[in-house]
Amino acid sequence: MIEFPILTMLVLVPTFGALLVAVISKRQPDLVKVTALLTSVLTGGMSLWVLFAFDKDATANDGFQFVSQHTWIKPWGISWHLGIDGISLFLVVLTGVLFPLVIAGIDPHHDHKRYLSWMLLLEAGVMGSFISLDLFLFFLFFEIVLVPMYFLIGGWGYDNRVYAATKFFLFTMVGSAFMLVGIVATAVLAKAGPGGAITFDLIDIAKNADFAASTGRWLFFAFAIAFAVKVPLFPLHTWLPDAHTQAPTGGSVILAGVLLKLGTYGLLRFGVFLFPEAAVWSRPLFLTLATIGIIWGAIAATMQTDLKRLVAYSSVAHLGFIVLGTFALTSSAITGGVTQMVNHGISTGALFILVGMIYERRHTREIAELKGLQKVAPVFAAAFMVVMLSSIGVPGLNGFVGEFMVLIGSFGSARWWVVVAAGGVILAALYLLWAYQRVFHGEPDEDNKSFAELKWKEGMLLLPFIGLIVFCGVYPKPMLDRVQPSVDRLLVHVEEKSNWQQPHPSEPVERIEEAHGEGDSADETTTEGEG
Repeated sequence: MIEFPILTMLVLVPTFGALLVAVISKRQPDLVKVTALLTSVLTGGMSLWVLFAFDKDATANDGFQFVSQHTWIKPWGISWHLGIDGISLFLVVLTGVLFPLVIAGIDPHHDHKRYLSWMLLLEAGVMGSFISLDLFLFFLFFEIVLVPMYFLIGGWGYDNRVYAATKFFLFTMVGSAFMLVGIVATAVLAKAGPGGAITFDLIDIAKNADFAASTGRWLFFAFAIAFAVKVPLFPLHTWLPDAHTQAPTGGSVILAGVLLKLGTYGLLRFGVFLFPEAAVWSRPLFLTLATIGIIWGAIAATMQTDLKRLVAYSSVAHLGFIVLGTFALTSSAITGGVTQMVNHGISTGALFILVGMIYERRHTREIAELKGLQKVAPVFAAAFMVVMLSSIGVPGLNGFVGEFMVLIGSFGSARWWVVVAAGGVILAALYLLWAYQRVFHGEPDEDNKSFAELKWKEGMLLLPFIGLIVFCGVYPKPMLDRVQPSVDRLLVHVEEKSNWQQPHPSEPVERIEEAHGEGDSADETTTEGEG
């Protein structure tokens, strides 16, 4: 029996949908919308099928499931190699759920045909990036994502949309140039294929490559620069507030929900997994940049006068927690980081939707011009409060789970970075609660008295987000049970390929840090039983 290539279809269905939308006549706008919606719903349905069919206890194929591998360019060792594990599973599901919600619930206001075609192509690129297990294939999808996002910002954004779109494209393109060099050099130097042949297969290179310590570090940084731009990590974050502020609401939701996760996911899948020795060696740098990003993003958010820009800077802070968890290199911290990737996409995506609704009603996002909205639209205010509290990380809501696991999981291996980063949680409460107070409390003036209450269609759009916020906050076990085994396999690989040893909860931190400081190269090994 031939197994159904479900992962291949996750890429091909939105691709064909984009082409179909592109060829449908502009004179049939209803057919355009229905075609795009059905395509995205079908893709989302397949992603949910993958979720329910996923076996959390599977160990074959290095933990990757639904694997599809076919030779593509044989002389260069390039293959159509797709697979999914616990680390990528919920990012694929999040992608499959977000796109139909955005397509169904957010109106681009003009040129629906091109907008929906770009949206579907963007979905195909994001899906391909999360499931690719071939370096060349991943780079192809990673680059495809840039084109539709550039046109979505530049074509449907606000006043400075062309500047923001160009800045986004240039930043990410420069980072991708480094990664392309790194990918080619990695494949050529590793020679991890059969008989020492060149291969771009991620699994073969991770298992069989034996880079010198200095070589691995240079290659790691070629990848890391591209992912640091995409996250974005401080100080490469300056494109993000402009892109978020000028992007249309749908573009902001997708950008925050899944596009930024290509950076955090890439650091984990293609950085730590391919170059474990270099990842361990560079820990202090990335932990420091992540911590600076957390504090800087929070302080910058506090100073914003534009509500959408405030939410954009909050993303810089929240993504810093994910990078902190990644380079803490403990099971709890990385599991929390992967969980936070999903939770941030849900919470911040919902925040951008709500800010977009405010702009539709008031044609301004300036906090100083908004006041007393709770009096005239209490249901809208309640929805905003739930999402805002989730972003703060209030216990019982999804934002708490990931951040708590990152902080408690990182304390054993990155104590002082965690002490500083914890201040970001307090600052998040400060800037979000203060913004809520100014926008929703008080007496509405003449301009705000006519602010419309939440409509049923808007409520139906927000309902899945709020439902996931509560469910993932109250009962995160199904997600954690599927993420953690893949994280544990990754850490076993890191320990085998480097001098890293996970801290034990009962072991004094000082001894752990001292043990990790021994030896800087891959040639040095930790004595068995030591520490």
